[in-house]
Amino acid sequence: MYKRVLLKLSGEALSGPEPYGIHVPTLESIAQQVAEVHRLGVELGIVLGGGNIFRGMSAAAQGMDRAQADYMGMIATVLNALAFQEAMERLGVPTRVQTAIKMEQVAEVYIRRRAIRHLEKRRVVIFGGGTGNPYFTTDTTAALRATEINAQVILKATKVDGIYDRDPVKFPDALRYEQLTYMNVLERGIQVMDSTAITLCMENRLPIVVFNMNTPGNIRRVVEGQPVGTVVRS
Repeated sequence: MYKRVLLKLSGEALSGPEPYGIHVPTLESIAQQVAEVHRLGVELGIVLGGGNIFRGMSAAAQGMDRAQADYMGMIATVLNALAFQEAMERLGVPTRVQTAIKMEQVAEVYIRRRAIRHLEKRRVVIFGGGTGNPYFTTDTTAALRATEINAQVILKATKVDGIYDRDPVKFPDALRYEQLTYMNVLERGIQVMDSTAITLCMENRLPIVVFNMNTPGNIRRVVEGQPVGTVVRS
């Protein structure tokens, strides 16, 4: 169903059952799912968070300067990007890491046209370093990069199988939405992505599919157009 997609993974997704850092078996499991989709011929961009290593907003809440904390969080996303690159290439998938902050010894600087060319050459492009600016989340990075590379959809991987009217962990009778509009999300204050990211997607008519990444094969099911998770669109 989709030729080019942007996959958004939280940093916490890579920590698996551990409270901190990168859980290698979890990393390898996610990489295998991505490799499966790559073999279908789908062009993949990936944005990783850094919350498993450092969260800028949490540090700022404890008194650290927000801009400094956010830069540290951006560097954490690059660590995750390099780890994911290594896991992908062990599976034989060609990748490139591009960062919004110059780290030329380990990654390319983000250049939109070069990123698109990598995708056309069947390379998975992993975007690290956030937007390169403080005060913006990796959700906003995902929306921005998806728009720039002309992705058809953002795949928002989470630990639950879509968007619910209430927290499904606390409320077993919570109802899952199959589809929502951008305005539904904004007006109801649904915390699937921050408001800047949702607004950017709305302005560019970029759909978002929220799904459970812990169910094996779900990434493939989404790109094949199967009814998985919750779709946010106009």
